[in-house]
Amino acid sequence: MAVYLDFEQNIKTIQENIISAQVRHDENEMQQYQEELDKEVSKTYGNLTDFQKLQLARHLDRPYALDYINLIMKDKYEIHGDRHFRDDEAIICYMGYIGDEKVVVIGEQKGRGTKNKIRRNFGMPHPEGYRKALRAAKLAEKFNLPLLMLVDTPGAYPGLGAEERNQSEAIARNLLELAELDTQTVSVVIGEGGSGGALAIGVADRFAMMRYSVFSVISPEGCSAILWSDPAKAEAATNAMKITSSDLKELDLIDDIINEPLIGAHRDRDASAKAISDYFLAQVKELREMGKEKRMEDRYTKLTSVGAFAE
Repeated sequence: MAVYLDFEQNIKTIQENIISAQVRHDENEMQQYQEELDKEVSKTYGNLTDFQKLQLARHLDRPYALDYINLIMKDKYEIHGDRHFRDDEAIICYMGYIGDEKVVVIGEQKGRGTKNKIRRNFGMPHPEGYRKALRAAKLAEKFNLPLLMLVDTPGAYPGLGAEERNQSEAIARNLLELAELDTQTVSVVIGEGGSGGALAIGVADRFAMMRYSVFSVISPEGCSAILWSDPAKAEAATNAMKITSSDLKELDLIDDIINEPLIGAHRDRDASAKAISDYFLAQVKELREMGKEKRMEDRYTKLTSVGAFAE
């Protein structure tokens, strides 16, 4: 059953009316309701607050990395394990095809339902997950395959075991290695990009965000707890933190915004998957034509310019 947020209730009512008209085979009524739905979608999603965008980024029906991988990849083969400790299922790695392009895809997977959420550790990778991601990235480099990374995590797992296995070193190692990786790389925030857990697979030639995704150094709940000792002030923190795709594009911290359907990826998965696929293939073509030296020079300039300012 589809989940609707508070501000989506009018859309829910209209969609239920469309289904009822379909059952009655009343085409005139269906057309009227469809026109009404288009107006309501434009009105609702055209005036979203930052907090509402955060809610959409975390929507229970929003596609996760594996959903997109299943929609855009063919002849895919999953890569398991970091060859040191174990296979962390919060990180998924695949080799296969997107269109006619042979690629490697790395994603952070949250999981649906209680059992899968626990299995995927709620999308919070352990150090071995990041080391698995780096192993897959090195395979892409070895065979000169373009690399797509799908970011969707509340953050790296902060548990005792993760710290004992050197979580911070695993993240730092990925930042260094991905910055130097000799192949075309594209990273896309598909939902929630949290702190170093997102950065660990976020260093790329092209860094983009879906329309209703967020990217932040800390969750709004964590921020409000620190600033006001009150996690309930998450909405105020969200508005102050500038974590939406439009804010980050304006600050020149991301390269592009991928325009998922206005109604949201959770309502139109196929169109959202196609938007990611089209963006990735277009960027790979552009990066390949650019040549290695120019590509690496541009990547270095982009990474070193973050946070730079002039007085």
